[in-house]
Amino acid sequence: MQLTGNTILITGGTSGIGRGFAEAFHRLGNQVIVAGRRRALLDEVTAANPGMRAVELDIGDPAAIKAVAATLVSEFPALNVLFNNAGIMPFDDASGVIDDTVAQAILTTNLLGPIRMTSALIEHLKARPRATVINNTSVLAFLPLASTAVYSASKAALHAYTLAQRFMLRNTRVTVQEIAPPWVDTDLIRKSGDPRAMPLDAFIAETMAGLGTEAEEVVVEAVRSVRDNPGANEHAMVNAFNAALVADPIPV
Repeated sequence: MQLTGNTILITGGTSGIGRGFAEAFHRLGNQVIVAGRRRALLDEVTAANPGMRAVELDIGDPAAIKAVAATLVSEFPALNVLFNNAGIMPFDDASGVIDDTVAQAILTTNLLGPIRMTSALIEHLKARPRATVINNTSVLAFLPLASTAVYSASKAALHAYTLAQRFMLRNTRVTVQEIAPPWVDTDLIRKSGDPRAMPLDAFIAETMAGLGTEAEEVVVEAVRSVRDNPGANEHAMVNAFNAALVADPIPV
């Protein structure tokens, strides 16, 4: 994608990876609109970044998505980039009872949110001279973390959707890029400074460089071998990965 001259909506843009990308695009002179549920956080981000705009949005509410999309098209007719970033990551135990309310919330936010948000804006984006949809999945789409089984599944599903979406948009002016972050040191789990987590600033810098190309999928070099997880060895790799985390758990 082109990294400048855009009007960009970033869902879940008030903290962590979302805020990191919002501020990176803002520094390049793009018009950035951050979306989130909490007005106080929206105000904090925009106050820290003069010129950035904000919109309240509950990504789990289909009616709210439609209403916000209509407002954005009216107030920001140059909108040409949708960055589907909002996500939640509760831990679970697939060997026992899964809380249905929590599972539905994960799928609604992480999978249906991007589907509904894109659907609400896609005709507008197709009318722009150039447009991009960015879907934030996860390296866990390819190497599931056993203690976040539903989250990992939601990201695998979004990856599959992204592949299909890209194909269906192939004859339009809308390109589709996917980012698949590793463990980044943010509050999505718990910001802890764990050396196994990639520092946020390093992740943003490397991923921005990738987004500035024609790459369909952007993965930081540190986890490229995970992304290239070979099919025949998948089970052994997943088991070894999770066994290592049982021995040295992620802090929650």
